[in-house]
Amino acid sequence: MALSRSARLGAVATAAASFLVIGASSAPTPGAAGIGDPYFPQLGNGGFDARHYDLDIAYDPGTGRLDGRTTLTARATQNLSSFDLDLQKLEITKVEVDGRRARFTRNGDEVTVTPRGTLAKGRRFTVSVTYGGIPEPLGGPIVFGSKYGWMKTADGVFVACEPNAASTWFPSSDHPADKATYDIRIKAPKGLTGVSNGRLVSTYDRGGSTYTHWREGRPMATYLATATIGKFDVRTGRTPGGIPVYVAVDPVLKNSNSVDVYAVTAAATDYWSKVFGPYPFEETGAIVDDMPEAGFSLEVQSKPAYSAVRSETTIVHELAHQWFGDSVSVAQWKDIWLNEGFATYAQWLWAEHRGTRTAHDSFLADYNSRAAASSFWQIKVADPQRDTMFASAVYDRGAMTLQMLRERIGDRAFFKLLPTWTRLHRYGNADTSDFIRLAERISGQQLDDLFTTWLFTPGKPTL
Repeated sequence: MALSRSARLGAVATAAASFLVIGASSAPTPGAAGIGDPYFPQLGNGGFDARHYDLDIAYDPGTGRLDGRTTLTARATQNLSSFDLDLQKLEITKVEVDGRRARFTRNGDEVTVTPRGTLAKGRRFTVSVTYGGIPEPLGGPIVFGSKYGWMKTADGVFVACEPNAASTWFPSSDHPADKATYDIRIKAPKGLTGVSNGRLVSTYDRGGSTYTHWREGRPMATYLATATIGKFDVRTGRTPGGIPVYVAVDPVLKNSNSVDVYAVTAAATDYWSKVFGPYPFEETGAIVDDMPEAGFSLEVQSKPAYSAVRSETTIVHELAHQWFGDSVSVAQWKDIWLNEGFATYAQWLWAEHRGTRTAHDSFLADYNSRAAASSFWQIKVADPQRDTMFASAVYDRGAMTLQMLRERIGDRAFFKLLPTWTRLHRYGNADTSDFIRLAERISGQQLDDLFTTWLFTPGKPTL
């Protein structure tokens, strides 16, 4: 079919307009300064997907100075003219993109990198940042009023960074929605041990320094990375189920507690592997450091970090996080009950496993101990707000929600739900709505009323 002259002209005009639209849409633009988390709007970065971090750090406990070079391998998710990294306070001396010097500017904790040319959508690239300074821990109300992040100890440093302190010691896309694999190399004075995530690749002494190289080959959120340095007594082996174990204990704490960290770690790792699904990482373990100022422990991936081990339940809680929080990570920080409620419920399951108290009785004891007028019941567990994201309700009412769910759908469905959850979202991210949908699918029940009451509605529910 032939077109008239006017139709041909119209078609040309239309094609030209379409070309301009396509050209405009593909023009390189800056990546967003944050992933868009409502609690931490500037955390993480848009325009790329972090794939792997190579961290090379040298730490001097005498001066507190850290010198580092971080090389991030990433994939552009748009045509990038520039992109951001998160780094708090440390001084940058050089930035390279694909081995070529790149311009950078800073605005507070945001570092904007402008490569020499456009990074096309889908392209893999590397950005290397050389930096140094004296890292400072963060504080405020978020983590029980404690300092957190890079915390100096008597003989080194204790590194526990949830939720937003990874960028106090390395440039990153500092949000759990942007997970990556890691190689972490630590240089410390000879006689000190650097402990990090994953498996130990190598360790050697040269001159007056000790070098350790750790590799985490499974995707990891930035806040779970560690480079804890100090004097440690190290014990290695395997759990009865065959999982490698690495436990490092500060000699100062070795005889201060009756808890056998190695034995409980091995036993809990194997038990959770039966209840929650296969252990998701290459190694299990613990880092027990003398850090009384911290006042908390953290589910560091593959090796929970304990400022001091206070009880067996602390260990089983942090190890449950290897599934709930580390392997399956929150999509946004408001979903934190998916970490803490599940790990607290794991403590109740452990007591049930040990024959000391049923989860039902643990629920009742917790529920009855809090008056209806208590502020505990006023936290909306599914969106607790930034400064109260680690409020006790997130832990305990989150665990109560799971017990209510178990009693509603029955043990058969409930204990199918947990390993299905960890399998479907292994090494990824998920949110509360994902969990509700899965619970309804596996149980065959409509559960909106239960979750609305226990997660979204302030006030003490009536049993």
